[in-house]
Amino acid sequence: MAHPTKQSNRTSTVDFTFLILIAILIAVMFFMSSRTRKQQREAAEFRSTLTVGTRVMTASGMIGTVVDVDDATDQVTIESVPGSPTTWLRAAIARKVEEPGAADDASDEAEITTEGATASTITPDAHDVPDDLSGLDTAQREYREQQRRDADADGK
Repeated sequence: MAHPTKQSNRTSTVDFTFLILIAILIAVMFFMSSRTRKQQREAAEFRSTLTVGTRVMTASGMIGTVVDVDDATDQVTIESVPGSPTTWLRAAIARKVEEPGAADDASDEAEITTEGATASTITPDAHDVPDDLSGLDTAQREYREQQRRDADADGK
């Protein structure tokens, strides 16, 4: 007769391991959902406090300035280009866009200018990249030929 105690120990070990895995899975799901609920709550609070003049980005990526908030219809009018207002549902507003300061822009431009003068990676014989896919094969072939020529010139 087989040893029933060994079989029952094996079953209880498997059951215990399975229960631990299930508990870990439930804990991970709880923490993920609580983080998501917190983010949704913060986004809803932001949308409920929208004011005229706030620079925002919609969920689809359009950036503009709030020019009107209609609480009755839950709609927000955004102007991305002066004189071109568009109306959006309040739920479509994703986040506030922070404007960089004027002092920061001046220092950034100075850094770019000094870096550009010393560390340019653009060569005078650089090829223009087409905006569409029509010339992709030709551009790839020309690029590979240029690489071969450069390799040959470096090897000589």
